[in-house]
Amino acid sequence: MSRPLHSVSVAAVVTDDAGRVLVIQRRDNGKWQIPGGILELDESIPTGLRREVLEETGVEIDPGRLTGVYKNVKLGVVALVFRATATGGRAAPTDEAAAVEWWTPARIEAETDEVFAIRVLDALDSHDTAVRLHNGVTLLPDGTLP
Repeated sequence: MSRPLHSVSVAAVVTDDAGRVLVIQRRDNGKWQIPGGILELDESIPTGLRREVLEETGVEIDPGRLTGVYKNVKLGVVALVFRATATGGRAAPTDEAAAVEWWTPARIEAETDEVFAIRVLDALDSHDTAVRLHNGVTLLPDGTLP
């Protein structure tokens, strides 16, 4: 019997002094999300997080605390989301992001998919690490299987 495989992704909720959050518009599907991506096998979690944010935004970061763990039960992706502080670079479009902007939390909640907006809200509003399931579109109750 073969065992299902999971991949691990990392993403960052980076805020500026005005409380806005760094977001990207993905080139592959046009959706707005926080920067992040799949962790490489040979890199640490902080190194992968720094690499993904820099590749997608041009911004260098210092990773902070883990704010949430999110499992896409449809794709088998476990996403680790961290707060992060910008330490250098300049936000600009990249090969992976058609646009890079700073959005308010309210705009993120209104204009991004629920499963991505909740990651930002959890990072900004919670002192505990959130653990959530989703199917790529909608949040699911804990213990729900596809």
